[in-house]
Amino acid sequence: MTEPVKGPASYFPSIEKKYGRPITEWKDAIRASPLTKHMELVSWLKTEHGLGHGHANALVAHTLAEDSGR
Repeated sequence: MTEPVKGPASYFPSIEKKYGRPITEWKDAIRASPLTKHMELVSWLKTEHGLGHGHANALVAHTLAEDSGR
């Protein structure tokens, strides 16, 4: 039996369903952005791509954590 997904990744199925793009595309976009600060990236996803705050925050948090080696 698998453990339920927790943390930011728990949002991923609903993000893919609502916005029609795989999580890897969102992460690639975040990494390609010239922005580096968490809230700047969240604001960018909200204004440029129409994501809700929770979804944008989850994507940025997970991507930045991956990139920092956590």
